[in-house]
Amino acid sequence: MASFTLLSDALSLGSVPPLHEGTGLQWGERSLSPGPQPTAAAPETASPDVEVLEEEDDGTDTDAPWTVILFNDEVHTFQEVITQLVKATGCTSAKAEKLAWTVHTKGKATVYEGSFQECFDVQAILNEINLITEIRG
Repeated sequence: MASFTLLSDALSLGSVPPLHEGTGLQWGERSLSPGPQPTAAAPETASPDVEVLEEEDDGTDTDAPWTVILFNDEVHTFQEVITQLVKATGCTSAKAEKLAWTVHTKGKATVYEGSFQECFDVQAILNEINLITEIRG
């Protein structure tokens, strides 16, 4: 009858010899290669041919014409609205006054048109004094 020692018993006794002498591998460890591998320089690769694809316009471009709509409120004075419109859009005081009058009489007016980012920036300045605005595109 053959005798054998359980691996767990042998490990606890510290009597398990290395699996392969000189490799540093212990029981349960595996190596896919025998010993250290030499390092090779990475082969030079040729740059791939690049094909440039042109995007088709699907109507979701953020640079398409966007507008900032200013709504009337009963909180701000004409002068506050005019001052903020000049600051936000860079228009003249006369143009800002006409826009403020349109907002007052019609309830709303388009006060700026441009890219989405420009409209976002204009809206942020108008919102500094809590004017009611909306961006449409």
